[in-house]
Amino acid sequence: MNKEQEYILGTDSEELFRLGIQHQVWAEEAQKGWRLANFRAGQTLLDLGCGPGYCTKELAFITGEKGKVIGIDLSENYIAFLKQVALLHNLNIEAIAADFNHMRLDPQSLDGMYCRWALAWLPNPEDVLKKVYHALKPHGKMVIHEYYDWSTLQTEPRKEALAKGIAMALKSFKDSDSEIDIGRHLPAILLKMGMKLISMRPMTKIATPDGGIWQWPKTFFKSYFPRLVSRNYLTASEVKLALDDMEALEKIGGASICTPMMLEIIAEKQ
Repeated sequence: MNKEQEYILGTDSEELFRLGIQHQVWAEEAQKGWRLANFRAGQTLLDLGCGPGYCTKELAFITGEKGKVIGIDLSENYIAFLKQVALLHNLNIEAIAADFNHMRLDPQSLDGMYCRWALAWLPNPEDVLKKVYHALKPHGKMVIHEYYDWSTLQTEPRKEALAKGIAMALKSFKDSDSEIDIGRHLPAILLKMGMKLISMRPMTKIATPDGGIWQWPKTFFKSYFPRLVSRNYLTASEVKLALDDMEALEKIGGASICTPMMLEIIAEKQ
């Protein structure tokens, strides 16, 4: 399996678009976290698991000409995309394709780190965070956005085939060697490491058919459900029924989707 195949949703143009939608839904939450951590001009920041760099780009505008953002991701496709973004906007971004286990960060070189949905897919998130900890300067901050309870993803009204698709998606995560709800474990991990917890903020969103948030779960279902067929979590007919349910749900007045509960945690190195 190559690096690109290791991504549960792939790294093709369709996924690039889906990630763009996802970023639009969560951009205001990311920006709020950066403000709370006082990320600012002149700093050196790490975007851990940067993907195609939607957040990396915004962080680079914050750090400015005298600062720098280091974007690290496993996907060479995403890093190539990010390099083009940096060139196009004349941003000081160092884009690195690397496995987190092999990434090299200079001791006390970072003013801060941002991470969103990277730790949930790792078998050893604590080891990776320790590497970042040693690279942080004293009083450097981590801003982390991860799932706290993925099972809160549900629809109103309930649609049986869609509910089964959601349940099988969660089962596929739980069957892996990573922890989808890593957010609930982060406070203990960070305290053990010697970090001071500055703030914890729960984040969830309610999607309605007439709003932009709706496109986030919709595009996820469309992309991920078919991938569960080859892994024997769903049949092709069950995927079709689940996606048909989603289309039907979209036409129901007053329908809603509660998205998975997220946690923002901001911690400071002492």
